[in-house]
Amino acid sequence: MVPALLFKTMNLDPKEIARQNDSTVTEFVLEGLTDRPELQLPLFLLFLGIYGVTVMGNLGMILLITFNSKLQSPMYFFLGNLSFLDLYSSVVTPKLLENFVWEKNVISYPGCMTQLFFFCVFDIAECYIPTAVAYDRYVAICSPLLYNVTMSQKICNMLVSGVYLMASFGAMLDTIFITRLSFCEDNIIRHYFCDILPLLKLSCSSTYINEIVMIIGGGFNMFITTVAIIISYAFILSNILQIPSSESRSKAFSTCGSHLTVVGLFYGSMIFTYLKPASSSNMASEKVASVFYTTVIPVLNPLIYSLRNKDVKNVLSKVMCMRYGPPQGSTQNH
Repeated sequence: MVPALLFKTMNLDPKEIARQNDSTVTEFVLEGLTDRPELQLPLFLLFLGIYGVTVMGNLGMILLITFNSKLQSPMYFFLGNLSFLDLYSSVVTPKLLENFVWEKNVISYPGCMTQLFFFCVFDIAECYIPTAVAYDRYVAICSPLLYNVTMSQKICNMLVSGVYLMASFGAMLDTIFITRLSFCEDNIIRHYFCDILPLLKLSCSSTYINEIVMIIGGGFNMFITTVAIIISYAFILSNILQIPSSESRSKAFSTCGSHLTVVGLFYGSMIFTYLKPASSSNMASEKVASVFYTTVIPVLNPLIYSLRNKDVKNVLSKVMCMRYGPPQGSTQNH
């Protein structure tokens, strides 16, 4: 009763919808990163090591920020959420590693759509959290007297909730439009995970609407966040230049530079991959670009955003001292 009413309201014929969604494919085969046998073992060990460091680094940051009272400021609240988002490599990397081990890496149709949805959620949210970090730094440096009011816990919770809501909505939209496509005889996804572009290339139905949705949605997310980040750091740099101490200026420039480097790598690889028609894409080069935002960026973020931070290093050293005792040199000095 309800589906029929929904179709009637939308002026859609249920039989036509069923025909459009009639897909003979029940599972896909992931082609993987490379088919060269001599590279399988070295790449497996490389990505396994990167994945291990990513998981340990980001989980470590989440635990440090959650349970240490000295890291309860808004900046670390956002960095904790960024570390959580960087665990999205767990959505992609296990299947990537399977490609190096198994001759045929199969993923079911529901499994593929699930992977696509969660990848899109984390991917979109990854665009917005660095924007929140940039805004937090802007308020802290440019309006320090208003910092506690402007970045209250309530506002921080609202910002992060908005990020996850936007990400979930965008991911749901992308996934629903993909499920409307038909997939016929060819079921080999020429990628190492279920991403939008490889699925568009594989479809045997028209992908015009999907491409429009992808370009508009991706363009909106990247434009809004990029402009906000550039404006925030422009004001930050303007204030840094007014700092009389050259040492303090150098430290601030180094921090901003490292943040912008990671943001540039992430956005650059995303723009290269998604903001162009699917017909003009080259899957070999897009696999390389995908490695950056699915594997490299998640391992760089805890190093650049957090482990270079003095407060985090102090807390980490205290935790290590409590666990393993003070360094031998410091003991001898006492």
